[in-house]
Amino acid sequence: MAIGFLDRSRIVAPPGWSRWLVPPAALAVHLSIGQAYAWSVFKLPLEKTLGLTGTQSALPFQLGIVMLGLSAAFGGTLVERNGPRWAMFVSMVCFSSGFLLSALGVATSQYWLVVLGWGGIGGIGLGIGYISPVSTLIKWFPDRPGMATGIAIMGFGGGALIASPWSTQMLGASPWTIGTVATAFLVHGLVYAVFMTLGILLIRVPADGWKPKGWEPKTDHGNAMITTANVSARNAIRTPQFWCLWVVLCFNVTAGIGILEKASPMIADFFRETSTPVGTAAAAGFVALLSLTNMLGRFVWSSTSDLVGRKNIYRLYLGAGALLYLVIALTTNASKLVFVLCAMLILSFYGGGFATIPAYLKDLFGTYQVGAIHGRLLTAWSMAGVLGPLIVNAIADSQKSAGKVGPDLYTTSLFIMIGLLVVGFVANELVRPVNPKFHEPASSGEPARSEAR
Repeated sequence: MAIGFLDRSRIVAPPGWSRWLVPPAALAVHLSIGQAYAWSVFKLPLEKTLGLTGTQSALPFQLGIVMLGLSAAFGGTLVERNGPRWAMFVSMVCFSSGFLLSALGVATSQYWLVVLGWGGIGGIGLGIGYISPVSTLIKWFPDRPGMATGIAIMGFGGGALIASPWSTQMLGASPWTIGTVATAFLVHGLVYAVFMTLGILLIRVPADGWKPKGWEPKTDHGNAMITTANVSARNAIRTPQFWCLWVVLCFNVTAGIGILEKASPMIADFFRETSTPVGTAAAAGFVALLSLTNMLGRFVWSSTSDLVGRKNIYRLYLGAGALLYLVIALTTNASKLVFVLCAMLILSFYGGGFATIPAYLKDLFGTYQVGAIHGRLLTAWSMAGVLGPLIVNAIADSQKSAGKVGPDLYTTSLFIMIGLLVVGFVANELVRPVNPKFHEPASSGEPARSEAR
């Protein structure tokens, strides 16, 4: 019975179904799995209760992002075949189970269970949940793909806006106890299971060939990047365009995720030796603020890309991002306002990059297997999930061992991020329209026949 309930045929929207009911379903899942961005709130409690280093406490987050990309890559085709309800259900089971296993790991002081639970099993839930609504949203909103994917992926970026203060309140102030940390993981797993179920129940897919009333496929404002042809997932990975975008996404994510994973301790370290140090509550507020800009950037910048084009918006993400990192490196801890504003803008570009990439893929490869192509591209996120935290944490630990403090812990990391963003900028400039030899025959497309709201 469960298989029938999850089957794609059970969620085909009836005539007259409003497509605006689909984004809330996507948000229910993405706001939940977006808790990943609040991981830094758990770092210090885990380090103090289990005796971990900063590099060790980053392992669940790193593995979670690796598993996100791998499960999205290998599960993308299954998501396309079985539909978003099946994918959301699998995501809910894995994500919630990861929290429950992590709770057991903390309670028994077995850190490997936290790594396996939150990072391994939970990471699979992250990947399947992340791609579960993307292809569906693009099919519901072919006229505004950047805006549509921005709405859903905005939820992933904004998950920490809810999770950060909530988790901080549950954990309480230092000194933390094993029981407190274990209970926080347990409650998170149960609450998110309930919330994600709402999306599972609400999600619908359009009937074959559905299109918005009055809309016809066409190139947009003469943009040569946008195609009406389709490319299969198998052929997409054979194109230079795919690998250019892989580099773009990988380095844009590396530059943002390194700060995000270390956000809470990073701002505390930056201003510890100043006359106005940053306390635990203020650091958690900084995490929430970054989550807000990460979330808003996903909607604002991806919606803007519908007007100015994907290539131009990535020029902003990568070029301006490099300049903002340079400002932080040069001003160090001279101004909290400058530091916070630069970090906010960087995280808005980071979030915008995630939200814009599905529309960029749709422009280049069509809608035929865009979900599966997106899943394969997210292996770039897996790589970035290792690189970003590893660069920032390993260098910070090394500098701390050398007796350095404050901004000196992060200066080298900042210049590495600048270099990566410059390489990403060049890769974006190399993107060109896909060679017609990779296009699918016209019969592989979806015939347009029905109309609704």
